[in-house]
Amino acid sequence: MHVLIGLLGSLVTILYLLDRLGIDLGGLNPFYWYRRRAFAKKWGADPIYSIDDPIHIASLFVIGTAKLGGDLTADQKQAAQRLFESHFSMDANEASGLFGSAAHLLAAPQLLEGQLSKLADRNAGRFSSEQADSMLRMMTEVAAADGEPHATQREFIDKFRQQFVPQKTPQGTWS
Repeated sequence: MHVLIGLLGSLVTILYLLDRLGIDLGGLNPFYWYRRRAFAKKWGADPIYSIDDPIHIASLFVIGTAKLGGDLTADQKQAAQRLFESHFSMDANEASGLFGSAAHLLAAPQLLEGQLSKLADRNAGRFSSEQADSMLRMMTEVAAADGEPHATQREFIDKFRQQFVPQKTPQGTWS
């Protein structure tokens, strides 16, 4: 028992002397380390993945699909804002703000395809079939605002359709 008390006394003395020398011992606290790690993870993450509002997620998919074919054109911007007004029951200012925030979050064209696929994987079960159909129609309409959709746009829309729109199984005797 006296050996244990001697070891603990030595440990406390060493820690006290290190603290007096100016060495920060706060990093030894596991709760502090966990909070610091969680904050660094949240701070260093892409802000797209922290969005929870379904309308904002849908706007990211619509604008992202338009940007997959290259830079946004004026026709695509007008079509997207018109669709936001009609589908989300917004006025022109709100639709313009939603468009601006989605376009800003999807600003890096070299990361766009990966961001959209990760966003689709994270939110696959979040939308009802009606919401997924509405997003699919908006994505298709914005992609076709300038004419024929680009191959990468069609590919993403097909992937989105397979992932979000539930496949109808035949209702027969043996199914």
